[in-house]
Amino acid sequence: MTEIGLSALFAALVWWFMTGAILYLDGLPRATFRWSFSAASVLLIGALYDLHASALDASTGGAYTAFTCAVLAWGWLEMSFLMGFITGPRKAACGGDCRGGWAHFIHATEAILYNELATLAGGLVVLGLTWGAPNRVGLWTYLVLWAMRLSAKLNLFLGVLNTGEAFLPDHLKYLKSFFRNRRMNLLFPVSIAGSTIVAVQLAQRCLAAEDPARVVGFSLVTSLLVLAILEHWFMVLPIRVERLWNWAFRRYPEPIVKPSSAV
Repeated sequence: MTEIGLSALFAALVWWFMTGAILYLDGLPRATFRWSFSAASVLLIGALYDLHASALDASTGGAYTAFTCAVLAWGWLEMSFLMGFITGPRKAACGGDCRGGWAHFIHATEAILYNELATLAGGLVVLGLTWGAPNRVGLWTYLVLWAMRLSAKLNLFLGVLNTGEAFLPDHLKYLKSFFRNRRMNLLFPVSIAGSTIVAVQLAQRCLAAEDPARVVGFSLVTSLLVLAILEHWFMVLPIRVERLWNWAFRRYPEPIVKPSSAV
């Protein structure tokens, strides 16, 4: 039980700190984005290298390393989107002539298309780096993040009570036009039920495992999935979830460039 508790705490801290770090960097002036993203790209290369190496390591250390590397790779994708480097071909909100339906869905897809393709490519890379290896924690971590983010986006599009607009930087405010504010939608209970069933099955495997490395691996992935389920619940509850990251939640004003006066 000690391994389960420590790994669950580790997963929660990594999730909390990674989210906060991205929010903090995204709140800085846009002139800093290229430096932040360049540093993140270097970190991504190291994370992918270690992900491949840890895939061959079936120890508890390998499980922790694989989990961390997968989260770092995912963080790079999140930064690429929130900083506006990889979003989609559409850079504007839906106009007044967009009445919803398939046209509205297509417009929403266009706004995030490139990032979704990058996520797919990232998944194929992670799959290739862990193919046939005994340690699949990194792969399962990536898949959980991918599935739950896709579910969250669909729920935001269909309508939830708390859309989390505060997390959007100014240069992505046009995405609010693709969110719908309502108490709940028909997909939400399906998302919760499906993810909860998977979480219970993973927890059962965690409790039934005898190998410490498998216990830690299942615990890390299960904890991450539980946190993602909790994030889904935040979408339908009147809770200001951004308070969890008060230390990182800030927006610096862009510098105003004044034209030089004629002499």
